[in-house]
Amino acid sequence: MAEAGLLDILSSDYVPAGLIQAAFRLSGVWGDLPRAIATVSDAPARAVGLTDRGRIAPGLVADLVRVRLSDGPSHALPVVRGVWSHGRRVG
Repeated sequence: MAEAGLLDILSSDYVPAGLIQAAFRLSGVWGDLPRAIATVSDAPARAVGLTDRGRIAPGLVADLVRVRLSDGPSHALPVVRGVWSHGRRVG
């Protein structure tokens, strides 16, 4: 679906950490990391009416995840390096 341009939203309620990996995989397909991140953050939030989150902007809920790519055996893997909820570091 992503390759055909038919993927608008990607979400998960049982493996949320998988969304980080999915965003980086989508980035490889599309060559566009911001679009891929929006597909797993902004698009799902908007779809369910959560207009106060899903993107970085003044006045919105400050839930952020800092990620770095680590070299894996076959490709780079995203590794969570920090988590912020409502602007406070929690992990």
